[in-house]
Amino acid sequence: MGDSQVANIVNEILRVEAVEEAFSCFLVHKPEQENERLSMYQKKLCAVMTSSSTEVQESGIRQYLSLTAVLTNRYKMKQLLTLLENLVNTNILQARMLCDCILVCERLTYQNADFWIECFNLIRRIIGGVDYKGVREILKGCRDKALTLPVRLNSSTMPQMKAIYNVIEYIFDRNASLLPAYFIVTEIQKDYPDNNHWLHWQLAKLLTTFVESFKPCAQMVSIVGHSKMLPIVEFSGYADHLVNPWRLDPTTLKFCLKGNLPYDDELFKPQIDLLKHVLQQPYSRDMMCSMLGLQKQHKQLCIALEDQLVELMILPIERSEQENEEDEMSSTHWCWLHLSSQVIYLILIGFASFPNIVMGLHNKLIGRDMKKGRDHLMWVLLQYISGSIQRNSLSLFLPIVKLHELLYPEKEPLPVPDCTKAHCTHQMAVVCIWTHLLKKAEIEHKTMVMPQNLKLQYEFFQHLMTSNNTPTLMGSDYRIALLCNAYSTNQEYFARPMGIIIETLFGSQKAMPNGNPASPLPTVPLSMCILDSLTLHCKMSLIHSIVAHIAKLAQNKTNIPGSNMMAPAMVETYSRLLVYTEIESMGIKGFINQLLPNVFKSHAWGILHNLLDMFSYRIHHIQPHYRVTLLSNIHSLTAYPQANQTQLQLCFESTALRLITSLGSSGVQLQMSRVVSEPKSLVSSESEELNRVLVLTLARGIYMTGAGSDGAAVKELLTTIMTNTPHMWSQHTLQCFPPVLVEFFAQNPATKENKQLLKKSVEEEYRKWTSMANDNDIISHFSVPGTPLFLCLLWKMIFETNRINPIAFKILERIGARALSAHLRKFCDYLVFEVTNPAGGPHINKCVDAINDIIWKYNIVTIDRLVLCLALRPNPDANESQVCLYIIQLLLLKGSELRNRAQDFVKENSPEHWKQNNWYDKHLAFHRKYPEKFAPEEANGAYGAPIPVYLSNVCLRFIPVLDIVVHRHLEIPQVSKNLEQLLEHLGYLYKFHDRPVTFLYNTLHYYETKLRDKPLLKRKLVTAVLGALKEVRPNGWATTETFQNYLAKSDTDATAWTPELNYYLGLVNRMVDTMTGNSHFPNTDWRFNEYPNPSAHCLYVTSVELMSLPIPPNVVGNSLLDVVTKGFVVIPTTKIQLWINAIGIILAALPEAYWTVLYDRVLETITSTQMIEWSYEHTPFQLYNLNTTYDAMLENKFSLIVALTHAFWYHAGAGLIMLMPTFVKEKLAPEIRTETQLIYLCHLVGPYLQRFNSDLSRAVMDITITLYELLAHVDKTQPHLEYIDPICDLLYHIKYMFVGDTLKNELEGVIRKLRPALQMRLRFITHLNVEQINTA
Repeated sequence: MGDSQVANIVNEILRVEAVEEAFSCFLVHKPEQENERLSMYQKKLCAVMTSSSTEVQESGIRQYLSLTAVLTNRYKMKQLLTLLENLVNTNILQARMLCDCILVCERLTYQNADFWIECFNLIRRIIGGVDYKGVREILKGCRDKALTLPVRLNSSTMPQMKAIYNVIEYIFDRNASLLPAYFIVTEIQKDYPDNNHWLHWQLAKLLTTFVESFKPCAQMVSIVGHSKMLPIVEFSGYADHLVNPWRLDPTTLKFCLKGNLPYDDELFKPQIDLLKHVLQQPYSRDMMCSMLGLQKQHKQLCIALEDQLVELMILPIERSEQENEEDEMSSTHWCWLHLSSQVIYLILIGFASFPNIVMGLHNKLIGRDMKKGRDHLMWVLLQYISGSIQRNSLSLFLPIVKLHELLYPEKEPLPVPDCTKAHCTHQMAVVCIWTHLLKKAEIEHKTMVMPQNLKLQYEFFQHLMTSNNTPTLMGSDYRIALLCNAYSTNQEYFARPMGIIIETLFGSQKAMPNGNPASPLPTVPLSMCILDSLTLHCKMSLIHSIVAHIAKLAQNKTNIPGSNMMAPAMVETYSRLLVYTEIESMGIKGFINQLLPNVFKSHAWGILHNLLDMFSYRIHHIQPHYRVTLLSNIHSLTAYPQANQTQLQLCFESTALRLITSLGSSGVQLQMSRVVSEPKSLVSSESEELNRVLVLTLARGIYMTGAGSDGAAVKELLTTIMTNTPHMWSQHTLQCFPPVLVEFFAQNPATKENKQLLKKSVEEEYRKWTSMANDNDIISHFSVPGTPLFLCLLWKMIFETNRINPIAFKILERIGARALSAHLRKFCDYLVFEVTNPAGGPHINKCVDAINDIIWKYNIVTIDRLVLCLALRPNPDANESQVCLYIIQLLLLKGSELRNRAQDFVKENSPEHWKQNNWYDKHLAFHRKYPEKFAPEEANGAYGAPIPVYLSNVCLRFIPVLDIVVHRHLEIPQVSKNLEQLLEHLGYLYKFHDRPVTFLYNTLHYYETKLRDKPLLKRKLVTAVLGALKEVRPNGWATTETFQNYLAKSDTDATAWTPELNYYLGLVNRMVDTMTGNSHFPNTDWRFNEYPNPSAHCLYVTSVELMSLPIPPNVVGNSLLDVVTKGFVVIPTTKIQLWINAIGIILAALPEAYWTVLYDRVLETITSTQMIEWSYEHTPFQLYNLNTTYDAMLENKFSLIVALTHAFWYHAGAGLIMLMPTFVKEKLAPEIRTETQLIYLCHLVGPYLQRFNSDLSRAVMDITITLYELLAHVDKTQPHLEYIDPICDLLYHIKYMFVGDTLKNELEGVIRKLRPALQMRLRFITHLNVEQINTA
């Protein structure tokens, strides 16, 4: 109905009388009459439209437009369209509907010129009434129509272009603000992602100019030098929130950037250098998977990763060509070891495919002569083939045949290499591959022939297999390894060479007729060279045999002495096999989850003890989750009644102690999530000492990383600890704790020990002891649990009578090893009280002699347990704390027992156990000279026979205790002299510390405020620890030469030393070179190193060196910044970003006092007169951009500070970056008064909103509100604003990418008070109407 009414009205308007037509040239037109007529039709049209529904309206308008479109009279056409425009203006029609109807009208073609032009003019006039989402749709409609215009425009089509151009130009006009400009740029970027296939060329400039206007906004949310940033790959893998900044898309390897902004081209490229950098680092597996978002559970092929692996394998092939063959341990040797590990892992978990990698290598190597590197490449491929050819079909491995033909073009047979050199296993890798292929072909009944050029080597194998004289494994003979590698998939042949290896490790399995073992157990382990020359498959087979053998020994219940003892050679070899990360599931995972529980079930305590020792003293890199699992296992083992034996309890305690202290700062953070779900796994149910050490480790972790300070997890963990072992802390220890811990212990106080009462109780008990006559009464009275004072009595007995009554030993036996810990705590408290009260030297000396007798003469308590307990006792009175440390010092230094043992042990042994084959002999010699007894000799063996140990002794057990003693000394300034003496006499034990640099780093970092004004003490500590390693480490392994000279200076010269800028330049340069692959450090086996790769090693030795300098932290921090802000003139232009990245990494690893200077610089820059009274001819966006200032040699002080701040925040842990919003709000915001300052602030914080969004969304909201408030402040103080648009673009970016409408109410009040131009632009954030703005 509506359509016919509309058609009638149009026809009426257009109807012309015949008379009019005939006399058209003579008629006089009266405009008034015409207007009256039009207004009559307008009313009619109005009546039709008002009474119609929306659908009917729409269909009526379409009818109206199609009738109008065919008119040839442009005047009439205008009239008709004006009627529609009036309907929109009087709100009878919606502007959006009319525009939509026009754009879908079939007659709207550029050939219909008048209609096209009039329609677009009409849209231009009414589009102001369309809502912003509608305008976006109209823009799309205009874009589609523009595509229909011819490429070559002439005078007949130019007006049509002009009409549509005007509409698009008006939509793009930021002053009109028809819709958020952010929407437009999003549409343009989405439709033309690579800036090609633009709209019509006439419109291209309009679009590019608009997109270009977003460049400043993109700059404000881009991290300076993002594509050049490189991470340090830590061993334990990053927690997910730390990997966020490094995330790449797994298919394209591009950054995941927020929003469709015109970012810098560098950010849109695949970040190949970043992935390569990570892949090249040993132990980078976890980080690589997190970076690419790959999950082990889903076997998803990652082609980009395959390509990079192929590239990485070709690099060392090229390098091998330049190397001398004689150099067995060349730098590429380590590279190949690492690569084979990466390749196997990635193929096994399905991220890469073997045929793809082989074909990739083949295609890259065509036409290149690689004679030296080819063997190494084949060795890497053999690792995978030998391990998986039995589980897959032969076809999967056939691409290797093509690669063989390409790399080994020789027609003549290749010679058999020298089998006394490790290199021969690589040279014969290719023939081993063929041996496996032939065996597989035989099983699948296919024919394959050994290539002619491998005939000689193959015959050599066959001859070796059939000859009767057995090759040995000793010395440098690699024939057994070669046979294992070649025949590991052929059981018939494999058994013999593997049997020889097993016999060398297990010893002869046959027993003599009288039941004794046939021969002594083997003590010489397989060398790392031999293990490295075995394929992965052989290593897995060997580890399987070892585990099965240990399990069998554990179940052996015969009483024959030594029948269930592990061979020392096997233990040492097993520990070496566990360093291979590619056999993790059979290696460390099997060890923790299967082997240990099985041994425990069998109650094979001797085996268990040695396995735990192996874990403590032999295995270097273990992921934190395995440590936590083992720790919880140990806690549950301790409570087992059968394990209540002194030596075992000591082993459990010292292993747990090492596990807890080794949860490095990142480890503690990583485990926090696990702790929430099961805090019991870390907490001991009864050992107060272990729980105290856990609290100390936690305090250090929270303090150093700044994280966890508000965590419910921390509170839960502490609550569990306090429930199990309620305790309190000395004031001097609490002073160093982070606030969250201090607060917790203040709210949960433990009962205070009453020392007077304790003394009374001891004297009362002693009176009973001396007065009781009947042995049975004595035993039953003193072995009752509940009054743990028996050690105090023993000490008093020795103190008074110089002997112990033998009944005491029976009582000790009744009390049991586990319950003795409580007695030990009381004893320590009692001792401190005893020594504090009566003054005078002789009394103290006699006290200490009595303690020494308990330790060394009667073997009731070991020195490490006693000192650990003493060092951790809480002494509310500072004086008592000093006495406690004084007793420790007398115990350690007055008697010569521990000193002699430590001196002899350090002199005779080396911590580099992986290079030795006679550790056990030296170990035995040491134990012969200083036998360890764990029970009083008078105890008649009732304690059970001592367990023979292979790896541990009192010196090694004492090292973690020494760490704690050192830390206690640092908390009390008055005892620093004692500490110096202690380090002088026992510091050489640090030669055997498993993480010496980490210990120094943690100590200097955690006690930074305590040590700040004690440069000589710091120097003493660093000299003691690093000096202990002098003999075993090559020169230049840690600190710089300049720093070594400082350590060698006299005290007065040392404190006067102030390093120059060149010194810092050298340090940062070393870091940059090491991170880019040119390590300044001597080659080392990273599998046995404290740190997993050169970059991580470099970071921590650099941090230790900087924290040890005899100058205030702010001077060091400023000098590091000066390396770039003053030293940029000597840094190569192409490397400036790498230097900034390195400084960011170093600053983020240092304590707060070092990096707050960066915040001071930011504040200084933002309040500088140059920034406030901007007098530069360049815009702030140019001067805040590092590339621009560098390329054009402009003033760079602003851009360098932005770059340095970004680098620092980029590498900062979650804890450090959480402090940034406070800094912005409290320090920077009050200083901002001008537009240039506000833009500078946006440059600083803009890029980090994305990280906050994933870590702590509240921070994004806080920063957003601050930015709006600052904009309002600047708006009031500045008469003219020049950069309104980029600032508004940023605010829209924040809305659409992060906060959405959550802040709508808070922001509305701020926006309403801004100047109209700003309100106009920001009206879509709070949905303001244009009318409200104009009246404002």
